[in-house]
Order: sequence, then structure tokens, then C-alpha cells
Amino acid sequence: MLDELTWSGMLADPVVQAGTLAVIGAVVTRIALRPFPSWKLAGQLFFFAALTIILLYHDIVPYQVGPPTATTYERIFIALAKVIWWINAAWALIGFVRVFLIFERQPREGRLIQDLVIGLIYLGATLSVVAYVFSFPVGTLIATSGVFAIILGLALQSTLNDVFSGIALNLGRPYSIGDWIVLNDGVEGRVVETNWRSTHLLNGSNDLVILPNSFLAKVGLTNLSSPDRSHGATLTVRVVPTTGPSVIVDLMHTVLLNSSLILPEPKPGAQVKSLNADAVEVELSFRVRDIGQAGPAKNEIFDLVYRHIKAAGLTLARPIDAAAPLPDRVQPDEVAKTHRPTPLRLLDAIPLFSSLTEDEKEALATSMTRRTYKKDAILVKQGEIVTSLMIVRSGALLATRKEGHKEIELGRLAPGDYFGESGLLIGVGETASLRALTFVVIYEIAQASLTPLLHDRPGIADDLAATLSRRVETSQHSFAVEGTTLNGGSMNSLVMRIRHLFQMPQ
Repeated sequence: MLDELTWSGMLADPVVQAGTLAVIGAVVTRIALRPFPSWKLAGQLFFFAALTIILLYHDIVPYQVGPPTATTYERIFIALAKVIWWINAAWALIGFVRVFLIFERQPREGRLIQDLVIGLIYLGATLSVVAYVFSFPVGTLIATSGVFAIILGLALQSTLNDVFSGIALNLGRPYSIGDWIVLNDGVEGRVVETNWRSTHLLNGSNDLVILPNSFLAKVGLTNLSSPDRSHGATLTVRVVPTTGPSVIVDLMHTVLLNSSLILPEPKPGAQVKSLNADAVEVELSFRVRDIGQAGPAKNEIFDLVYRHIKAAGLTLARPIDAAAPLPDRVQPDEVAKTHRPTPLRLLDAIPLFSSLTEDEKEALATSMTRRTYKKDAILVKQGEIVTSLMIVRSGALLATRKEGHKEIELGRLAPGDYFGESGLLIGVGETASLRALTFVVIYEIAQASLTPLLHDRPGIADDLAATLSRRVETSQHSFAVEGTTLNGGSMNSLVMRIRHLFQMPQ
């Protein structure tokens, strides 16, 4: 009977009830419901309300100083109950902040504000425990801590400057992870990490640059990835004025149309910047999908400018500060190369015919046929077998392939590019359609024109097979044959197919 009275007395003790409820609530909310923020908040509110009811039922008011007449034992356990209550109050408020405090649907800024509010909640709970549990005058504590904070702030001035600058930068959001920024002092790189004290950049040399937030808050910067990831770029081309500026501008528009790395919208442009007796200076402006594509896009456009300039019979002008060449320094072979017939110049640019002698190239050039196509004309349809080698003389072509209901762009052809070698050499149909983006001039080498050359020099079949195989393996052949393997052990099979197609001795 005595044991029963002892147990009932313990169960009626408010400290035992509060402690038991606090332990159960901590296990349920901090462990069982941790992956579920909303349910965790509901559980914290429930246990906090239950704890409040228990304490008030036993005349224990957590936000008031305890009665001075209580015994030492009672004071200790009342203080413990109040501390448990204030901890649960802080946890309930923190759960509410984590679930409902959102900053303009921006997780990073929202997390920062949540951390600041949670810090204030913990500070308020600590001061409340000091005031209502230990009956310590909070005003005196704040005054004392203020003096200490001033001394500590002076000692940690640089660090605190970085921290508060980090808060300002995170809230202002001048950049985010993944953005490419350029500082006014020339430092640039991609943002890979930003924290309370510093920002980490990965520069073009793949080196990590760590900048204090206080420094970033003072220096000006340009965000190349904002307001979106696309990036604008320009480059200047100088052309000898042997034709009108409008013709040169149209040619530069064709160059931009020929590029597959720049964005079609907003439309790229070409504008004449200056005109004098030495050169027509044209500025090309375009946008790329990301700052990382600016370099490859410029390389592609420089290559296209060179090819289209040569195809149009124009000449690139020298830089403004370059001295003019002396007349006697022009080499005879350069003059001869300039006046070389167009078919021969096209054959010189094709790797397939690099092994031919000059006489063989001239014989093949005489059999080449010039063809022209209007804008939007279809030169080749997907699956069609082309029995001629088609070399682009001028203009731009678009290669597309249909896969189900989708049409995929494979690439664009410029002067010097060619197609039809798969059908010409191994009798396989093209896996892409070709459409003229501008007026296009094509030079055609028919299979009948190539046959006598292969009969006279059977070794050329091996060279052609090796060249075609290398182009397919290195993805230089834009219209690789579906289901056809041209590498390694299939080289002999490719040579046999070429010899069979041209009725050459095996």
C-alpha cells in the first residue's frame, strides 16, 4: 500500500509530469517526426500546449519569478520545469519559422533569414530563462554584455565586417552559385561557393579564388550570367573594300546564319563601324547560351569568316597599326594561288583528295559541274543515295534529321564543306536532309568522273577508305551512316566495298 502511495505521489508531482512529457515530446518530434517538418511542428505545438496546461494547473507560471517562500527543493524543480518549458517554446517557434518563413520563394535567402530569426529566438529564450528562472536582472546583464560586445567587436572588426557584408550580399543577391562574375579590378570566375565570410570563384585557369565578402561589398562587379545565362559577344572584321559595304554586310549575315553555336534570338547583327581606303570595318554581335560557349562560338565564327571571305573572292584587311607590305615582297606562288581556278581550290581544301598529284587534280577539276540552289531549296532528302561528291562553293546549308515526330539539327555547312561521300564511295544513303539557308553554289564530282582515276591508281581507294574512316571515327562526318561501323577491323571491308562499287580489281 505504501508503494502504491509512493508511485501515485510521484506521478502527481508536476516536475515528474513535465519531465516525462518533455522526454516523450523530444523523442517524437526530434527523432520520429524529423523528416516531416509539418508533422514535426504539429507535434511540437501539441506537447508545448500540454506542458503549459500541466504547469499552469500546478500554479507554476513559466514567465513569472517563482515564489520566495518555496523551499530549496521546490525551487530547484520549479526552475527545471521552467527551463524545459522555455526550451519547448523555442523549439515550437523554430519549427514554425522553418515551415512558414519563406523569402520570396528563394531557398537560399529564406534559409539565411530563418537562421537569423532562429538566433534571435534562442537569444530571447536564454534571456527569459535568466530572468524568470534565476531571477537575474536582465538589464544589468545586457549593459555588461554590451561593454563586452564592444570590446569583442573591436577585436573582431575585420571578421564581423565580412559576416555582415555576407548577410548584405546574400539578401541583395547580386550573384548566385554558378554565375560568372567580373570584378572592376579584372578578377573574374564562376561562383562555386558563398558563405557568411567569403565567396569562392573558379577562374579560367581552374584556380580557386577566395574573396572576403567585405571586399566584394565595396568593389564593383559585372554579373555575366544575369539576368539570364545567355551572354552577348562581339568581334570586328576588316575587309579590303573591293566591293560595296552592303555586300560585305550581307556576307557577314551569312556567316552568322552559318554558325550553329550562337542563339537565333535575339537575332545576331552586323554593322559597319568605319570605312576608308584601306578597309571596311564590320562589327558582328551575337549571343550564346552560356558564357562558357563564347570562346568556341568566336572560334567558329572566325573560321566561317575566313571561308566565306575566300569564297566571295574578298581579302581580309591588315590591322590599322600594321605597316603596308612592300610590292617586292609578294611571292610569285602567292599570286599563282590567288588566281588558281575555283575547282582546283576546292579540291585543295578536301582531305579526301590531298594525296592526288597536281595533274590528277586538274583532270578531276575539268569534270566538275557547277550547280546553284535558291534559298530554302532542298538539296538532299533523308535516306537519298547521292552518287556524287557535292562541294559547297558559297552560301550556307542546314542539315536536319527526322527521328519520329521530331526534327533534329545536326549542323550547318559552309564554303569548303562537302557531302555525299558515303553514297559516292560505299553506296549508302544520307541520314540527313540538307536545306539551303541562302543562295548556294555547289560543285559536283560525279561517280563516273572519279572511276577512271581510281582505275589508274588503285591505291587511292585505300587512301579514300582511310580518310573516310578517320572522319567518321572523329565525328567530322556530319552524316555518319546509321548502323555502319568503319573502324578497326572493318577497314578492309570498306576498301572492298569501294573497289566493288567502282568495279576495280580486288
